[in-house]
Amino acid sequence: MAFLGQLVAHGAALGTEAITGKPYKPTTQGKNERFHQTLFRYLDKQPLADTLATLQAQVDAFDEIYNTQRPHQGLPGRVTPQAAWDATAKADPPRPRPDRPRHEPPVAPAFRRPRVQQPPNLPEGTILRRLTTAGTFRLDSVVYKVDGRYGLNQVLIITSGNHITVADLHGEVLTEHTRPAPGVTYVGNGRPTGGRPPDPQPSPMS
Repeated sequence: MAFLGQLVAHGAALGTEAITGKPYKPTTQGKNERFHQTLFRYLDKQPLADTLATLQAQVDAFDEIYNTQRPHQGLPGRVTPQAAWDATAKADPPRPRPDRPRHEPPVAPAFRRPRVQQPPNLPEGTILRRLTTAGTFRLDSVVYKVDGRYGLNQVLIITSGNHITVADLHGEVLTEHTRPAPGVTYVGNGRPTGGRPPDPQPSPMS
Protein backbone atom coordinates (compact mmCIF):
# COMPACT_ATOMS: atom_id res chain seq x y z
CA MET A 1 0.00 0.00 0.00
CA ALA A 2 1.39 3.46 -0.93
CA PHE A 3 2.38 5.86 1.86
CA LEU A 4 1.02 9.42 1.69
CA GLY A 5 3.64 11.86 2.92
CA GLN A 6 2.85 14.99 4.93
CA LEU A 7 3.93 17.30 2.09
CA VAL A 8 1.63 15.55 -0.41
CA ALA A 9 -1.24 15.60 2.07
CA HIS A 10 -0.72 19.32 2.75
CA GLY A 11 -0.55 20.10 -0.97
CA ALA A 12 -3.74 18.12 -1.62
CA ALA A 13 -5.53 20.09 1.10
CA LEU A 14 -4.55 23.28 -0.76
CA GLY A 15 -5.90 21.93 -4.06
CA THR A 16 -2.57 20.76 -5.53
CA GLU A 17 -2.34 17.38 -7.25
CA ALA A 18 0.91 15.49 -6.78
CA ILE A 19 2.35 14.00 -9.97
CA THR A 20 5.10 11.41 -9.79
CA GLY A 21 7.55 10.19 -12.42
CA LYS A 22 8.65 6.69 -13.28
CA PRO A 23 11.03 5.05 -10.82
CA TYR A 24 14.68 4.96 -11.92
CA LYS A 25 13.84 7.27 -14.86
CA PRO A 26 15.38 10.67 -14.00
CA THR A 27 14.87 11.88 -17.56
CA THR A 28 11.14 12.18 -16.88
CA GLN A 29 11.94 14.86 -14.28
CA GLY A 30 14.23 16.76 -16.64
CA LYS A 31 11.78 19.52 -17.55
CA ASN A 32 10.85 20.10 -13.93
CA GLU A 33 14.50 20.27 -12.88
CA ARG A 34 15.23 22.70 -15.73
CA PHE A 35 12.39 24.91 -14.48
CA HIS A 36 13.85 24.87 -10.96
CA GLN A 37 17.22 25.93 -12.35
CA THR A 38 15.63 28.92 -14.06
CA LEU A 39 13.76 29.80 -10.85
CA PHE A 40 16.94 29.61 -8.75
CA ARG A 41 18.81 31.88 -11.19
CA TYR A 42 16.00 34.42 -10.94
CA LEU A 43 15.98 34.31 -7.13
CA ASP A 44 19.77 34.73 -7.01
CA LYS A 45 19.32 38.16 -8.65
CA GLN A 46 16.63 39.25 -6.17
CA PRO A 47 17.18 40.78 -2.74
CA LEU A 48 17.57 38.08 -0.10
CA ALA A 49 14.12 37.36 1.32
CA ASP A 50 14.01 37.70 5.10
CA THR A 51 10.46 36.33 5.49
CA LEU A 52 8.44 33.55 3.94
CA ALA A 53 5.91 36.07 2.63
CA THR A 54 8.67 37.99 0.81
CA LEU A 55 10.00 34.78 -0.75
CA GLN A 56 6.49 33.80 -1.84
CA ALA A 57 6.01 37.20 -3.48
CA GLN A 58 9.26 36.73 -5.41
CA VAL A 59 8.18 33.27 -6.60
CA ASP A 60 4.75 34.61 -7.65
CA ALA A 61 6.44 37.38 -9.64
CA PHE A 62 8.67 34.80 -11.34
CA ASP A 63 5.65 32.65 -12.26
CA GLU A 64 3.98 35.65 -13.88
CA ILE A 65 7.09 36.55 -15.90
CA TYR A 66 7.86 32.92 -16.85
CA ASN A 67 4.35 32.05 -18.02
CA THR A 68 3.13 35.28 -19.63
CA GLN A 69 6.15 37.46 -20.59
CA ARG A 70 9.34 35.44 -21.12
CA PRO A 71 9.56 33.72 -24.56
CA HIS A 72 10.12 30.00 -24.13
CA GLN A 73 13.03 28.55 -26.10
CA GLY A 74 11.47 25.07 -26.30
CA LEU A 75 8.12 26.19 -27.80
CA PRO A 76 7.45 26.82 -31.52
CA GLY A 77 7.71 30.50 -32.35
CA ARG A 78 9.17 31.11 -28.87
CA VAL A 79 5.70 31.80 -27.54
CA THR A 80 5.06 32.02 -23.82
CA PRO A 81 3.90 28.95 -21.88
CA GLN A 82 0.54 30.60 -21.22
CA ALA A 83 -0.03 31.19 -24.94
CA ALA A 84 0.85 27.56 -25.71
CA TRP A 85 -1.46 26.34 -22.96
CA ASP A 86 -4.39 28.41 -24.20
CA ALA A 87 -3.91 27.18 -27.78
CA THR A 88 -3.65 23.47 -26.91
CA ALA A 89 -6.59 21.12 -26.52
CA LYS A 90 -6.72 19.62 -23.04
CA ALA A 91 -6.33 15.84 -22.80
CA ASP A 92 -8.64 13.81 -20.61
CA PRO A 93 -7.06 12.09 -17.63
CA PRO A 94 -6.16 8.43 -18.25
CA ARG A 95 -8.85 5.93 -17.40
CA PRO A 96 -9.11 2.11 -17.71
CA ARG A 97 -10.00 0.95 -21.19
CA PRO A 98 -13.73 0.16 -21.37
CA ASP A 99 -13.09 -2.91 -23.55
CA ARG A 100 -10.82 -4.43 -20.93
CA PRO A 101 -12.61 -4.13 -17.60
CA ARG A 102 -10.85 -5.39 -14.52
CA HIS A 103 -12.52 -8.18 -12.64
CA GLU A 104 -11.54 -9.49 -9.26
CA PRO A 105 -10.87 -13.25 -9.30
CA PRO A 106 -13.77 -15.21 -7.84
CA VAL A 107 -13.29 -16.68 -4.41
CA ALA A 108 -14.37 -20.28 -4.17
CA PRO A 109 -16.64 -20.85 -1.17
CA ALA A 110 -15.39 -23.21 1.50
CA PHE A 111 -16.78 -26.73 1.13
CA ARG A 112 -19.19 -27.75 3.84
CA ARG A 113 -20.67 -31.20 4.01
CA PRO A 114 -24.48 -30.91 4.16
CA ARG A 115 -26.00 -31.74 7.50
CA VAL A 116 -27.89 -34.97 7.88
CA GLN A 117 -31.63 -34.33 7.99
CA GLN A 118 -33.26 -36.09 10.91
CA PRO A 119 -36.21 -38.31 9.87
CA PRO A 120 -39.41 -37.30 11.68
CA ASN A 121 -40.34 -40.85 12.69
CA LEU A 122 -37.27 -41.87 14.70
CA PRO A 123 -37.96 -43.37 18.14
CA GLU A 124 -37.22 -41.30 21.22
CA GLY A 125 -33.54 -41.38 22.11
CA THR A 126 -32.47 -42.19 18.53
CA ILE A 127 -30.64 -39.81 16.22
CA LEU A 128 -29.18 -40.12 12.73
CA ARG A 129 -25.54 -39.14 12.28
CA ARG A 130 -22.88 -39.38 9.58
CA LEU A 131 -19.57 -40.79 10.75
CA THR A 132 -16.33 -38.98 10.07
CA THR A 133 -13.74 -40.34 7.66
CA ALA A 134 -12.11 -42.03 10.69
CA GLY A 135 -15.38 -43.74 11.63
CA THR A 136 -16.13 -41.59 14.70
CA PHE A 137 -19.03 -39.45 15.89
CA ARG A 138 -19.39 -36.77 18.54
CA LEU A 139 -22.07 -36.85 21.22
CA ASP A 140 -22.24 -34.40 24.14
CA SER A 141 -18.64 -33.20 23.55
CA VAL A 142 -17.27 -36.77 23.55
CA VAL A 143 -15.86 -38.51 20.46
CA TYR A 144 -16.80 -42.17 20.11
CA LYS A 145 -15.01 -44.61 17.84
CA VAL A 146 -17.09 -47.00 15.70
CA ASP A 147 -14.87 -48.35 12.92
CA GLY A 148 -12.85 -46.76 10.16
CA ARG A 149 -14.46 -49.11 7.64
CA TYR A 150 -17.75 -47.25 8.14
CA GLY A 151 -16.29 -43.81 7.56
CA LEU A 152 -18.79 -41.28 6.10
CA ASN A 153 -21.66 -43.78 6.49
CA GLN A 154 -24.90 -42.79 8.17
CA VAL A 155 -25.62 -44.59 11.45
CA LEU A 156 -28.35 -44.67 14.08
CA ILE A 157 -27.27 -43.70 17.60
CA ILE A 158 -29.60 -45.01 20.32
CA THR A 159 -29.10 -43.69 23.85
CA SER A 160 -30.66 -45.19 26.96
CA GLY A 161 -29.29 -43.71 30.16
CA ASN A 162 -25.52 -44.23 30.05
CA HIS A 163 -25.73 -46.90 27.36
CA ILE A 164 -25.09 -45.97 23.71
CA THR A 165 -25.77 -48.32 20.81
CA VAL A 166 -24.65 -47.62 17.24
CA ALA A 167 -26.38 -49.44 14.36
CA ASP A 168 -26.43 -49.14 10.60
CA LEU A 169 -29.56 -48.15 8.69
CA HIS A 170 -30.55 -51.83 8.44
CA GLY A 171 -30.59 -52.23 12.21
CA GLU A 172 -27.35 -54.21 12.55
CA VAL A 173 -25.49 -53.22 15.71
CA LEU A 174 -21.99 -51.94 14.90
CA THR A 175 -20.74 -51.14 18.41
CA GLU A 176 -21.88 -50.30 21.90
CA HIS A 177 -20.48 -47.75 24.33
CA THR A 178 -20.96 -46.64 27.90
CA ARG A 179 -20.84 -42.95 28.65
CA PRO A 180 -17.42 -42.15 30.13
CA ALA A 181 -16.61 -40.38 33.35
CA PRO A 182 -16.62 -36.55 33.35
CA GLY A 183 -13.52 -35.11 31.69
CA VAL A 184 -13.05 -37.98 29.21
CA THR A 185 -13.35 -36.72 25.63
CA TYR A 186 -12.55 -39.86 23.59
CA VAL A 187 -13.88 -43.43 23.77
CA GLY A 188 -12.34 -46.09 21.55
CA ASN A 189 -14.02 -49.22 20.24
CA GLY A 190 -11.83 -51.61 22.20
CA ARG A 191 -10.04 -52.85 19.10
CA PRO A 192 -6.29 -52.46 18.46
CA THR A 193 -5.27 -49.61 16.22
CA GLY A 194 -3.39 -50.12 12.98
CA GLY A 195 -4.05 -52.40 10.02
CA ARG A 196 -5.98 -55.62 9.97
CA PRO A 197 -4.47 -58.56 11.88
CA PRO A 198 -2.50 -61.03 9.75
CA ASP A 199 -4.39 -63.96 8.21
CA PRO A 200 -3.79 -67.01 10.46
CA GLN A 201 -4.13 -69.38 7.47
CA PRO A 202 -0.83 -70.07 5.67
CA SER A 203 -0.45 -68.73 2.20
CA PRO A 204 -0.75 -71.37 -0.55
CA MET A 205 2.52 -70.03 -1.95
CA SER A 206 4.41 -70.77 1.28
